[in-house]
Amino acid sequence: MIAAAAPMVRIQAADFDVAAEIALMTQGRTDVGAVVTFTGLCRDENGSLSALELEHYPGMAEAEIARIAQEASERWPLSGITAIHRFGKIRPGENIVLVVAASKHRQAAFEAANFLMDYLKSRAPFWKKEHLVDGSEGSWVDAKESDDAAAARWAKS
Repeated sequence: MIAAAAPMVRIQAADFDVAAEIALMTQGRTDVGAVVTFTGLCRDENGSLSALELEHYPGMAEAEIARIAQEASERWPLSGITAIHRFGKIRPGENIVLVVAASKHRQAAFEAANFLMDYLKSRAPFWKKEHLVDGSEGSWVDAKESDDAAAARWAKS
């Protein structure tokens, strides 16, 4: 039996290739029966947004995301889990975040990916600022209560 891979976490300005990340996780692995991916894209907010600017604390953000990815690896029988989050100015339609979870069975992969994404939306140390199509800067984007509620369901009792 192949041991579960350590979580892969990257925070980068450059775009990512979903197919390449799946191949990296599964190449040579015969124990993977399911791969679940989630790709988050920048929305245009009904035509008002020209870009979303994401900032983070280097080092701290990677450590926090790695911590929760490791928790996912401990909760579910995973063959691998990857989280990639971009920073900088991201235009509508461009990728922001990628979560890839692999396991022998689909349920573990789905749940682990969902768990990690809920964490990224609610607690990862990123700040988002809107840049509007009229050239003005919009506001900093606040966390949504719905994201906090989604993450709360994973709390251990």
